[in-house]
Amino acid sequence: MDANKVRDKFVELFKAEPMIARAPGRVNIIGEHTDYNDGFVLPAAVDKEMVFAIAENNQGVVRAYSIDLNEEATFEIGDAQPREGWINFIIGVTAELVKKGVEVKGYDLVFSSDVPIGAGMSSSAALECALGTGLNTMFEGNLSQEEIALVGQASEHHYVGVKCGIMDQFASTFGKENHVIRLDCRSREMELVPLKMDGYKLVLCDTKVSHSLASSEYNTRREQCEAGVEVLKKTYPEITNLRDCTPEMVKSVKDQLEEKVYDRCLYVVEENDRLMRACDCMASGDLVGLGKEIYGSHDGLSKMYEVSCPELDFLVEQTRDREDVLGARMMGGGFGGCTINLVKAEAVDQFIADMTAAYKKDLNKDMAAYVVVTGDGARVEAEVLSK
Repeated sequence: MDANKVRDKFVELFKAEPMIARAPGRVNIIGEHTDYNDGFVLPAAVDKEMVFAIAENNQGVVRAYSIDLNEEATFEIGDAQPREGWINFIIGVTAELVKKGVEVKGYDLVFSSDVPIGAGMSSSAALECALGTGLNTMFEGNLSQEEIALVGQASEHHYVGVKCGIMDQFASTFGKENHVIRLDCRSREMELVPLKMDGYKLVLCDTKVSHSLASSEYNTRREQCEAGVEVLKKTYPEITNLRDCTPEMVKSVKDQLEEKVYDRCLYVVEENDRLMRACDCMASGDLVGLGKEIYGSHDGLSKMYEVSCPELDFLVEQTRDREDVLGARMMGGGFGGCTINLVKAEAVDQFIADMTAAYKKDLNKDMAAYVVVTGDGARVEAEVLSK
């Protein structure tokens, strides 16, 4: 995203030269709802970003302006109470940095984004990681990249009220162009894996359905997984969470679990297995095999974890008989947002046209599409601190 309009608006509003901080949205190839169960995920940062212009104001207050919403808001550094709206994310990141010992003083900021909102590309993590990276640099916090990612996660937990895992913030912080990240959400160890598409592209089909249920249902799914673990521990005391389980272990206690809890747990365990097989496929260049695992992920998310919606299911079903698509699934928290599709490069335009037409014809709704490529993680692009 071009940072010039953000910088120019900042200069217009605050009459100072800002520093520029930016962080990307992300896609997730496979491994959904596994992160908060200490499992594995396979995200990649993309070329759509959140961009901040920031400068100190030495007034003990934050003055913020959103270009995209044409809205402004303020709060005092010492008043970190959660509030409604987008400013809550700014308050949360600021407060969590202070908890980490960063001496955040007053600052002004302007921000804008080309990460689609509500599309499952984690615009919220892009905001948190861009702001956290910028403020850490500006106020000489000396936090590591991992600590900045964890600040973003903590702000979601304590201010937004979503008990998210660490995937989104780690992808936004550590992403690298032409790579995916295989992240172990328990140890936080990660491996940058080259992404070789070999004539295929990643295309997102946006249902334009708002996932308003995602926050509450997300927390419910987490509670159901935790309930399942407590039952599993009675038979398998060596486990700490679903990461330690095999499908056979879950199946062995089926009669002790509520039906929904059983389905949730089995999905998570099988999704971890799918991800490992997907990594093997990527290592060997087997994109056909990768596509099969991606389809398997959607089936589990839709039928067992129940976080899909009719629009997402429709878009995935439309691809199953297409020779130019190797795999498709819903992506993100669910109940709306995008499907991610592995599409033959030469067929991308026709694919988008066909999907758009079918969505309009059958559901009488408009669909958006984004062709995404991998990008780099959070960074400070220019540092011009106004004193």
